[in-house]
Amino acid sequence: MRYLIDFSYCGQLFNGYQKQKNLRTVQEEIEKVLTSINNSPVTIYSAGRTDALVNALHQKAHFDLKNEIECYKLKGALNSYLPEDIHINEVSLVGNDFHARYMVKEKTYEYKINMGEYNPILRTQVYQYCRPLDVSLMKKAIKDFKGNHDFTTFSSAEDKRDNKVRMINDVMLIREKDLIILRFKSKGFLKYQVRSMVGTLIKIGEGKLRPDIIPSLIDKKDRKSAPFMAPSNGLTLINIEY
Repeated sequence: MRYLIDFSYCGQLFNGYQKQKNLRTVQEEIEKVLTSINNSPVTIYSAGRTDALVNALHQKAHFDLKNEIECYKLKGALNSYLPEDIHINEVSLVGNDFHARYMVKEKTYEYKINMGEYNPILRTQVYQYCRPLDVSLMKKAIKDFKGNHDFTTFSSAEDKRDNKVRMINDVMLIREKDLIILRFKSKGFLKYQVRSMVGTLIKIGEGKLRPDIIPSLIDKKDRKSAPFMAPSNGLTLINIEY
């Protein structure tokens, strides 16, 4: 039987989502519990990977079990044995042709920046910048990321894929007192793309880059043209849509 899980995690104590030898990861923790429940190895296939320290509010993944288990019982069993920094929000049965990664229609990421006093309570969820930024300049600049572009400039040098064209469906900047929330929606993002875009927006907010520079940076297709990358702990995967 094939199941889809919707789950959350705090990325602070993980070396990212994807399983890595001798490192603590979200995938490994969930697979260990499922393997115990299934009495044989289980591999989960997620909608996407997140880096170390990145959080997720609604990550999704599918997996197969030998026998059918009622969804509410499976959810209860998972949450009973998973560590406290992972929580299963929902379990549902899906068809055997369903794939959590390849059938994604849209992903939503949010990046939060605190311009006010340092807040230790939010240190795992928000970038504690703790200085003023020109939010009006950032709000003007973020609009230029929207659309279909080659995002080579804002990708990781580790990303060896030839095609770095991505469609950004929507962008948004919301200010709540001293908190800036940057929201990006796309079917898929390149490695470090969101953090790189945010890093450039911060430089614009600092007055170190012009607010109209984004189109020219995109056109350069050169990672060295935008070397700024925001810290990972301010980034959260908000939702996956199918």
